Amino acid sequence: MGTLSHAGVAASPRAATPTLYLVDASLYVFRAWHSMPDDFRGADGSPTNAVHGFARFLLELLDRARPQHIAVAFDEALDSCFRNAIYPAYKANREPAPEALKQQFVHCRELCAALGLSVLSHREYEADDLIGSACMSARAHRFRSVIVSADKDLSQLLGDHDEQWDFARGQRWGADGVPARHGVEASQMADYLALTGDAVDNIPGVPGIGAKTAAALLTHFGSLDALLERIDEVPYLRLRGAAACAARLREHRDLALLCRRLSTVACDVALGDADTHFVRRSAAPARLHALCERVRFGPLTRRRLYGAAGLEFNPGT
Repeated sequence: MGTLSHAGVAASPRAATPTLYLVDASLYVFRAWHSMPDDFRGADGSPTNAVHGFARFLLELLDRARPQHIAVAFDEALDSCFRNAIYPAYKANREPAPEALKQQFVHCRELCAALGLSVLSHREYEADDLIGSACMSARAHRFRSVIVSADKDLSQLLGDHDEQWDFARGQRWGADGVPARHGVEASQMADYLALTGDAVDNIPGVPGIGAKTAAALLTHFGSLDALLERIDEVPYLRLRGAAACAARLREHRDLALLCRRLSTVACDVALGDADTHFVRRSAAPARLHALCERVRFGPLTRRRLYGAAGLEFNPGT
């Protein structure tokens, strides 16, 4: 197996290890939708502000990382995810995506495909699960992963050589950086979220257990399983409200286990492209041209897209 050139890997002691970039696309599409002005229109008059914003993000990422191996994951399982089957209230606090945005997601996926990037989506699994499964597959083939997302849920995937990259803030961290951010080890993140809950995803957690208490419990017991097995020890901990905490854990034991199932990233999704290590393929000129016409990208963006695709740009076409 060959290794990536230094142009495709951030300068670090890990630079000799082949790297797979895994992009949490939906996060950046939503950001573009909310931050870009609503005066971008496609050939049919429909809004295209999210596509324009996502294209700018993608171009900057490709320019800075120069990835040879990359997969872009989209959320397709908006209400058909396996988590909804086991907990119908999962993400029920979110407003449905408007039709104008749903169509832009289609354009964003098409843009990635036209540029030769592997696109991941699934009716039953979320982007996090697709990223997790790709990360584990890559690790088995001695790749490291760089997860391009600010989502704290994805920190649970970080192994010794992986990194998470909050692209908008320009921050990168590995597994050894997770304790400073969340108070627990990367491997404890799902257990941590099971205790605290996650308001963003409408995961309730154990009532009355906050971030500091959850971190203290996991630091002492190591895991949610060990904590639940040894609840009788909790009242004797040097922890404010320890007795009440133990009572809550006994009462909500099943809820804690359910919340862990909801918080745990699935890493066993079958990915058709996994055996190819998501090698960046040649661009599709006809598809790229058609998309540029449909979305009405301006000449500057078109030139940048063609350059990123390794294609010659002719302003007259």
